[in-house]
Amino acid sequence: MRTKTIQDRANDKDVIRGCLNLMLSDEKLPLMFNPLTSLILSLMKIIVTCSLILSMSASVLFSSESYIAMEAHTGKVLLAAKPEQKRPVASLTMIATAKVVLDWADASQTSLASQAFVPQSAFAFQSSNPMGLRPGDRVTLRDAIYSALMGSDNIAAHTLADHVGRAILAHRRQAGDPQKIFVAEMNYLAKALGMRRTRFGNSHGLNHVGRKSYSTASDIARLCVHVMRDTGFAFYVKQKSRNIYVNKAGGRKLAFKVTNGNPLLGVFGINGIKSGSSVSAGQCLAVNAHRSPLVKKLSDDRAQIRYRDLIVVVLGSNDFAARSKQLISQAWPMYDSWAASGYQQNAQSSKLIVVPKIR
Repeated sequence: MRTKTIQDRANDKDVIRGCLNLMLSDEKLPLMFNPLTSLILSLMKIIVTCSLILSMSASVLFSSESYIAMEAHTGKVLLAAKPEQKRPVASLTMIATAKVVLDWADASQTSLASQAFVPQSAFAFQSSNPMGLRPGDRVTLRDAIYSALMGSDNIAAHTLADHVGRAILAHRRQAGDPQKIFVAEMNYLAKALGMRRTRFGNSHGLNHVGRKSYSTASDIARLCVHVMRDTGFAFYVKQKSRNIYVNKAGGRKLAFKVTNGNPLLGVFGINGIKSGSSVSAGQCLAVNAHRSPLVKKLSDDRAQIRYRDLIVVVLGSNDFAARSKQLISQAWPMYDSWAASGYQQNAQSSKLIVVPKIR
């Protein structure tokens, strides 16, 4: 399916405006109709008009999608459109959530097999709850991460934030809101990575709950580069499905199968990372497309290894899969051409995004 260009969308709007003008005009029809026919025509006019208005609204909403395609190891930006535009990113927020949990577990030497209690606060808002969690249920940190990253489980993300936030407060011997403490850690991570146009307001990305979150395509790309350097994180997001378990408050242990919501996983060399969508954010997708490293022999005992991974982030799309495929198909030949030129960088070429290596 061909992705519509900006000109296509402009033409669509012209057609819609023309139809609206015709439908809403006061010109008299040349034929005589009885009252019933006139009523039917009036109803049809209302239905068609409403449909056209909704169509135009959708076109305007998604014509402003933003995206970026960059090579992860060089930081070479190959394709971009509005990469610095601030916008909601839905459950792509959980990429940062999971990374903060993994970093905390590593720093505190906490086993990911440890269990977290599902808090009452997780049910203060309507939210995705694929495991059917209830207050008092227990789930391991590992399984909650799987459900959040693969299944965009908002309750699991909130539970992780609550558990880790409480642990951080206890370690500091402080009182406070565990969610706020956890989100502060997410924002510290964003700042360390140079995500200057990002603010996380919660652990799940629902903008009708608490403080609103926003980011940009280029900032999410920075985050993706960072998390995919972590082999543990990369393992989570490359799974197509996973059996996870919940210990119910009454004592039963229930099994669930979570399926990865990334529609492109396993094609185009894609081995991660996450999809998300909401009314305010539209369709959002971040993927890592992997290619085998290039090995150049320098001498009998020395070789140069150049790793190759393409990070593609699409925000606010009406077809994130088609757009991502298009970007990957266009970006790799551009990268190959750049490589053939000796990876030369000049004033006319696209900028590099340097993602610091942090612990």
